Amino acid sequence: MDDAYNTSMKSTGIHFQNEKFTLIHDDVLTTSRVEDNSVDLVVTSPPYNVDIQYNSHKDDVSYADYLDFSKKWMARCFAWLKEDGRFCLNVPLDKNKGGQQSVGADLTTIAKEVGFHYHSTIVWNEGNISRRTAWGSWKSASAPYVIAPVELIVVLYKDKWKKTSGSKISDIERQEFMDWTNGLWTFNGESKKRIGHPAPFPIELPRRCVKLFSYVDDIVLDPFSGSGTTLIAAISNNRKGIGIDVDKKYCELARKRIFESTADPHIEISKKKK
Repeated sequence: MDDAYNTSMKSTGIHFQNEKFTLIHDDVLTTSRVEDNSVDLVVTSPPYNVDIQYNSHKDDVSYADYLDFSKKWMARCFAWLKEDGRFCLNVPLDKNKGGQQSVGADLTTIAKEVGFHYHSTIVWNEGNISRRTAWGSWKSASAPYVIAPVELIVVLYKDKWKKTSGSKISDIERQEFMDWTNGLWTFNGESKKRIGHPAPFPIELPRRCVKLFSYVDDIVLDPFSGSGTTLIAAISNNRKGIGIDVDKKYCELARKRIFESTADPHIEISKKKK
């Protein structure tokens, strides 16, 4: 099964690093570049296994293999998190490509099997009903398809929910706190063409998670960093970011986007070799 997710990679290791963020070009299942018990918050949107054309990832394996892979990478995140660390997992509610599957429920169950404790689920309403392409049996009870234009952000934690480590400095505004603790979030998705990545998520998603679930100066990790959106949200809100991606081109895309979005003339981005 692992071969479906691993490619022949060269020059893996630290891709870019400065005092604000680290980009790791490596496999989430095997990298040794993240220390155990060092991360405050994981925010990620893993591959959905719906045959998206990534450069270095096979996204159409069997559902059993997909769940097995999910359990392995979640176990790594569990080890990397501090005992009061949180985990925000952006996944589809369900999927119908290749057969109906209760993805959100299945991945939540797997996370709990790994050792995570469940806290809550945020429903992200993308408001994009126009993307529907399958209706099943049209105007007939024969075999209609029900497709909800929403995704989930499952909120979990490692050992204890109350956060006792870190700076204790929260930067969330009163109205933000009131709005975001309502578990129905409505904002648009992100354009693949604009970002240059086949499955980007909008920066509003990690921005809310970062401000709601972490303190200033905390370490925020995305094990599937892709175009770097989570890291941009972390850096822009005075957190430190760590991103892991198996594809070198996406690491470079993330580096460029981070630098363009969080440019600081006092901070140089340095490239480190293994």
